[in-house]
Amino acid sequence: MKKMRLGIVDYIDSAHYLPGHETCGIVHGHTYKTEIVIEGEKKETGMVMDFYEIKKVIKEVLKEYDHVLLNDIMEFPSVENLCEHVHANLSSRLDFPLSVRMWEGNGKWCEVSTY
Repeated sequence: MKKMRLGIVDYIDSAHYLPGHETCGIVHGHTYKTEIVIEGEKKETGMVMDFYEIKKVIKEVLKEYDHVLLNDIMEFPSVENLCEHVHANLSSRLDFPLSVRMWEGNGKWCEVSTY
């Protein structure tokens, strides 16, 4: 059976600071573009998973990070740690191998994948 990948793009706006960092040690914000891709086999329904259901789970998870100070959630909220945190939360809710790519503004991103 062929594996297929489905992707969703969403955005969050969050503030953070990186303790001890020369330039990022003060509170500032980013718009994070978040790309989530799941991988699976097409079921009898003709779908891997309904886009409505994927988006519902993603929105529920991402609302934890939207319009908050990320330092209240994690000690050092680098894009790498944020990406791992989001990936872990989504992995616990979606029964598929998945990847999460977090864009910190334009041109900078981190990706965590389990496929």
